[in-house]
Amino acid sequence: MSHQEITSLHSPHVERVKALLGSRGKKIRNTEHVFVADGMQSLRGALRPHTEFAPHIQKIFVTAEGRVKLESEFPKEITEHDVVNVSDAVMNAMTETQSPQGVLALCKYLSHDLASISSAKRVAYFWQLQDPGNAGTAIRTADACGFDAVVFSELSVDVFSPKVVRSTAGSLWNIPVVESVSLESLLEWGIGRTILGFDGDGSRVLTDLPVIDEALLIFGNEARGIPSLPENVEIVKIPMAGHAESFNVASAAAIAMFHVSR
Repeated sequence: MSHQEITSLHSPHVERVKALLGSRGKKIRNTEHVFVADGMQSLRGALRPHTEFAPHIQKIFVTAEGRVKLESEFPKEITEHDVVNVSDAVMNAMTETQSPQGVLALCKYLSHDLASISSAKRVAYFWQLQDPGNAGTAIRTADACGFDAVVFSELSVDVFSPKVVRSTAGSLWNIPVVESVSLESLLEWGIGRTILGFDGDGSRVLTDLPVIDEALLIFGNEARGIPSLPENVEIVKIPMAGHAESFNVASAAAIAMFHVSR
């Protein structure tokens, strides 16, 4: 690792990262399959991935403080990567966070489809989920509950946007994520699995369900709920003891995934 430090805000490295974060960032990410991973939680996942599906690191940028953090926690792993030193001012220009942690990486991801997760037994599907925090939390929760994959429909949030990546807290490197899957394709793929849709008006209560070995769980949009589903999909509700109108979709997904995989 070279200790020469980049101090110019006009460096091509800075321009590259800013392009991925800017207004055209989504188009570039979708075309090149490259995204920005910012902060220690993301780097922990990137440097020690737990799945063959994991995005791989192209380049790591560190401030002096960030380099100390990585060298102390990952002395072996960082020697295997291209690590570039930058000034604090450059790091500030390369990140959207108000208090940068001094570590940032460019990562390249594989584009998955339903065929690539054909062996997955427990899968969570999110229909038109649009809040980055909810999407990142959903991926993190699916990882924590031992699910095999997370799938998002068309018109969902960009999974590799900086806010979603940060919200996954490193779980993006532990579980495969499939984007832009239509409900029709999902239901066809899910034949043979127990398919459950979650809605406050469901006829089945979550706590009455047994542990399910092969389950496909469907969660809806933050405002509109789940879409119309065929009769073979059982609609399940989560019982509430209080007076709230409903659960936040990420909270509902956490409860449901934990219960199904307990």
